[in-house]
Formats: sequence, C-alpha cells, structure tokens
Amino acid sequence: MNVDNAVLPTTEQMEGFSEPGPDGAIYMLNLLKFRAQADYEDGRESELSGFEAYAIYGLAVAELIREYAGDVKFSAGVSRIMVGSVEEPWDMVALAMYPSRQAMLDMITSEKYAEIGVHRSAGLSGQLNIETVGASGAWLSP
Repeated sequence: MNVDNAVLPTTEQMEGFSEPGPDGAIYMLNLLKFRAQADYEDGRESELSGFEAYAIYGLAVAELIREYAGDVKFSAGVSRIMVGSVEEPWDMVALAMYPSRQAMLDMITSEKYAEIGVHRSAGLSGQLNIETVGASGAWLSP
C-alpha cells in the first residue's frame, strides 16, 4: 500500500467530491501530519510550529463547521500505531460530521474558509482526508 499525504486534493478528487454524494451525513476522517515550523505561502515570518498554525485553523474551522450544521466529533494526538505500519505516523486524527457532502463543499468554498485556510496550509505537511458514510450501528456494513 502506498500512502501519499497531501495538503490539497487533486483535480480528480475535487471533481469526484463535487458529484452528488450519499444521502445524509458524511463523516470526514482526517489523519494529520504537521510541519515542524509553520510555512505561510504569503511569505510572512512566523515563530509558530506547524501544530500551532493548524490549531488556529482548527479552532476557527470547528466554529465554521457548526455554521454549516456539522460538528467536530473527535480529535486527538496519535501516540502510536497499534496494527500495521507506515513509514512515519500521523500526528493527530480528527473526525468531523457534515449533514451532507454539499454542506462540506459549500463550507470549503466559502470566503470565511479561504480566510482561515492559510493557517491550515502553513501548518500541514500533509494529510489523508477520508470520506465515510454509514448508519449508526452498521459497523460491519461497507
């Protein structure tokens, strides 16, 4: 298995996400890897670590997610990989719920998101963002 962390989706990934999605809520599992030092695209000087820059984004995006009727369900630091292996484990995981794929798309294309997104890009060295769907209690169903 090849794991390719990225900061932004590919054109194909965005095109697929823009298509009609499943009915109802989606849950986005975020596997996050931070830069040692924040690196802002606009060239601004910063003493922030990647985690600190992402934390600015994280607090603001949690509020924004709620404005779009979603919620951050869980976030925590990664302490170790229990089963399997990756060359370099992620630093943090987060799980966010959106009432629909369209709600998330509307949020990530909003002006507010663009304003806070600079901290996300500055803090992340890469991530996996995995869309999941399913009914409560359906843990054995694909």
